[in-house]
Amino acid sequence: MKSNSQLKGLGTALITPFKADGSVDYDALARLLDTQLKGFVDYIVVLGTTGEAATLTPEEKKEVRQFIVNYVHTHPVPSLEGRPGGVLPLVLGVGGNNTAAVCAELAAMHGELIDNYAAILSVCPYYNKPNQEGLFQHFCAVAEASPIPVILYNVPGRTGVNLLPETVMRIYNAHPDKILGIKEASGNVEQIKHLIQLSNTPSLEGRDGEGFPPLLVISGDDGIACELMEAGAAGLISVASNAFPEDFYHIVHDKDAALQAKYAEMIRLLFAEGNPVGIKAVLAQKGIITNSLRLPLVPASQELQEKILRELGEI
Repeated sequence: MKSNSQLKGLGTALITPFKADGSVDYDALARLLDTQLKGFVDYIVVLGTTGEAATLTPEEKKEVRQFIVNYVHTHPVPSLEGRPGGVLPLVLGVGGNNTAAVCAELAAMHGELIDNYAAILSVCPYYNKPNQEGLFQHFCAVAEASPIPVILYNVPGRTGVNLLPETVMRIYNAHPDKILGIKEASGNVEQIKHLIQLSNTPSLEGRDGEGFPPLLVISGDDGIACELMEAGAAGLISVASNAFPEDFYHIVHDKDAALQAKYAEMIRLLFAEGNPVGIKAVLAQKGIITNSLRLPLVPASQELQEKILRELGEI
């Protein structure tokens, strides 16, 4: 049976550092992972949208996965209140707009997934713009193909489709043994609160009587994490925690709205020219990575970099 206890709290949507020539910078990746392991994060999301997975080759993805798995296995973390010690859990981004291809990818990684990951994070199909029935059938197929639990990912601003709360619960009720949660990045607070309410309704099929834990609703938006957690969300998958892991750990675990407010302008700047453009600019200014991205993304404009530098001084 699946367990959702590992993936509550703060997860970092990890960036992929590149050298100036565009190749993966493994020295920088090691420095970044070190800050995450020391910064109290509860888990790491590998090769998601923030990791620019769309522009990595299959061989590069495999090498990045292996590097991160080896690093976390050789650098166990101490126990903290709300987080057990040991090997930090990993979530792997596996999604796309070709259902058969996603299922084939999951089948090809069957053993690797079981051995190394707590769950996959699977984004709504993009560009195709399926309706709610298409989304339901897509995620049912993904759940059936995945050997490990699945976290759905709703981000309409990138995909062009909005996974509605009723469809989320329909997917969960069809596969309560596989669907662990959802990263909700629609930005629609009322929609997300409605989903939280639905997810905690004991009378729904596949609930307490059958031994399945409630669906985890995870904020995918740094700026509204506290509001959603006060409403019952299980945590945050964060972009900002790449650079500020300790503060965002406290924002999430202490529901520290004042500390979140301190970062409001920085969060706005992080996404002003797209993600991970802003967070890579911050990490470069902190000396952790080189400010390199792969086309079609380009580094932050000089104006944005100057604003980020000033805001770093403020916080």
